[in-house]
Amino acid sequence: MLMVANTDAQPIFSAIYLYHQSTKEMSAENSKAKLGSVEPFTVDLSKNVPRMLDLVKNTKLPETSIYSGLGSSAGIDLNVLKQLQKQWATDFDWESEEAQMNSYNHFTTNIEGLRIHFIHHRSETAGSIPLLLLHGWPGSFLEVLPLVKPLVEQAKISNGTDVSFDIIVPSLPGFAFSQAPPPTWSIADTARIFHTLMTDILGYTTFAVNGTDWGSGIAYTLYEQYPATIRAAHFSMIPFMPKLPNQLAADNITLTESEQFQADRFAKFAATGTGYFVTHTTKPTTIGLALQDNPMGQLAWIAQQILDWSDPRAGTGPSVLTHREILRFTSLYFLTESFLSSVFIYSSNPNGFRPEYSKASTDAPLLYSNFKYNNTFFPSAIVREVGNLVYWKESLEIIGDGHRSSRLCWGGRDLSYSEV
Repeated sequence: MLMVANTDAQPIFSAIYLYHQSTKEMSAENSKAKLGSVEPFTVDLSKNVPRMLDLVKNTKLPETSIYSGLGSSAGIDLNVLKQLQKQWATDFDWESEEAQMNSYNHFTTNIEGLRIHFIHHRSETAGSIPLLLLHGWPGSFLEVLPLVKPLVEQAKISNGTDVSFDIIVPSLPGFAFSQAPPPTWSIADTARIFHTLMTDILGYTTFAVNGTDWGSGIAYTLYEQYPATIRAAHFSMIPFMPKLPNQLAADNITLTESEQFQADRFAKFAATGTGYFVTHTTKPTTIGLALQDNPMGQLAWIAQQILDWSDPRAGTGPSVLTHREILRFTSLYFLTESFLSSVFIYSSNPNGFRPEYSKASTDAPLLYSNFKYNNTFFPSAIVREVGNLVYWKESLEIIGDGHRSSRLCWGGRDLSYSEV
């Protein structure tokens, strides 16, 4: 069951605004897909699973930590990694994971010489809104699977209006089943081919977009460069350098208590949590080759980021995340041999987080869900500087252990069904 965000006011659904921005052409023209270049695709990686699990079982970890008492402050906690290794080796059912993936509609197509993988589910409801969902690193299409079918089905939003979506979830170039691009490939290039996917291949004339992490940069580029096509854009982070406390003070921006919590969290992340970013940006080949055929190495690298970014306990206690989630994500990276190509998105986009704030030349609505455990921090006053902000929800926190299937993304980029 999907869990919804805990809001203390009457829920406001982003979909309301998207619905009223829709036009008749979105139901008539959007239903005419150009499917000639699209091929159905089935996830079939089982033959490589035994070798992966043998490598997991045969990886020897230290019996005890060399430096006791550090917990997760110096990286992933040894005890957590051992628990993950044990579950992966003895109690991880890839066949059921693969069957669950294949319950969705997968396709591939060729755009500008790249094979691009995507999931596409069409609503049977007339007037459905095309919605492009974009992931980041160390993410994949797996992030959004729990949201696909509920969003496609017709739902009644808070003003009594029925709304549904056509959902499109591509794998970024170099991720999962999408072909690796050239090393100079930018997020603007990805935005361009995803615009081609949505318009020239799938036949949509207008669509909405949601992006997180690197997906936010791609989504914002679409929002900025294709004003005639993008009807609305929803974010839980934006591709700009967050402003430090002294910069906010200089701009006369006063923080609320919850905003101060997030500002403190970001300050800690900026001071101690960006080692992976520097490595990916400056030496992607080294880390990529070191871990490409090393499932436990990938697990340590990926699990540390997931736990640090999205788990309030930061890997030091029982996680609000399930180990199955982490193992599913890592297995997909290893089995698709995409770890090396995925980290190149950093070196290919050294200015992926823009240092200067500027407002996009579009009137399309920008919608923002500000989640409590983001590792980046953007007050509403800052978000207004980059787009036509019409919806803002502050300090959203998933109810209970909602850091499960209700999230669009972990990594502090939580997004519940209700927010979409």
